[in-house]
Amino acid sequence: MPGKNQFSPNSINSNFPPLEMTGGDPYIRALMRTISASESNYQDPYHVIYTGKRIKNLNQHPDDCIPIIAGPNIGKCSTAAGRYQMLSSTWEEMAKRYHPNKHGFLFWQPYSFQPEYQDLVVHNWLSDRNYWKTDISKLLQEGEILRVLEKLSPTWTSLGYGIETNSMSQYLPELYDRFLQEELGKAGAKPVNKTPDAVTIEYFPKHLDRGLVEKALTNIDFPLVKVPSVVSHTATNAIWFGDQVKTEEVKLVAEKLLAAGVQIKAIRPFGERLEFSDYLIQVGADPSLQNDETLSLEQVRNTEVFTRE
Repeated sequence: MPGKNQFSPNSINSNFPPLEMTGGDPYIRALMRTISASESNYQDPYHVIYTGKRIKNLNQHPDDCIPIIAGPNIGKCSTAAGRYQMLSSTWEEMAKRYHPNKHGFLFWQPYSFQPEYQDLVVHNWLSDRNYWKTDISKLLQEGEILRVLEKLSPTWTSLGYGIETNSMSQYLPELYDRFLQEELGKAGAKPVNKTPDAVTIEYFPKHLDRGLVEKALTNIDFPLVKVPSVVSHTATNAIWFGDQVKTEEVKLVAEKLLAAGVQIKAIRPFGERLEFSDYLIQVGADPSLQNDETLSLEQVRNTEVFTRE
């Protein structure tokens, strides 16, 4: 159920709206806000339908099937609506299970799609251990946000593991951390201290890499997030890293890649500080490096500080 993103990654700010519902599990609440950041990143997400059009009447799911003009589902139509971009069929199924206002057979009426009810249905759905065959809240409390996003990606396909990732997908783990601190604070719970070495690797897959890069990166004990590549005509040849990434952590990634036969030609800090980039290592391609020499393992191991020069 993909949402359309109106912000670029470099313009991410703190203006993500809070939930309308009150109470609930702060870990699930943070996850809900993370889902909507990717699915319906608008100032008024509860009133958004597929393509970003606004609707006023939320007495029931709008069930407006809008033609899909791009992506893997082109030619079909989508009824995705609301903060969580739920299809009308999904909403009906989940509302029957989790909506607080149950309807009897003799007095059927549409389930209210008002903001509070959108939140309540999704909160109850994500909290259902029987449905998901796992305890999502427990996984989140154990710090397994990447595992949770992957599990949910067949349902919300923009979460970084599905077929319709967008420019926000790569930032979801960091956004979740921010939302969690806020939700724990609202609940009067003690914020979770993020470990200082919580490095995440972002990789931009491409056919020219022949699977070598991904295989090397999966052998490193850092979370790996794959995001759509915008440079497909150049094989992976560069590494970028954030301010809080240790030199030895960058070297570890570079050495694994070089040992796998990946021709790394530059290792550089980010040119400017990006949102959520402090503990980030990016592995991708820079076309301007094509004629440069490949770094050797010895060069990497003997470098004390990596610079942009």
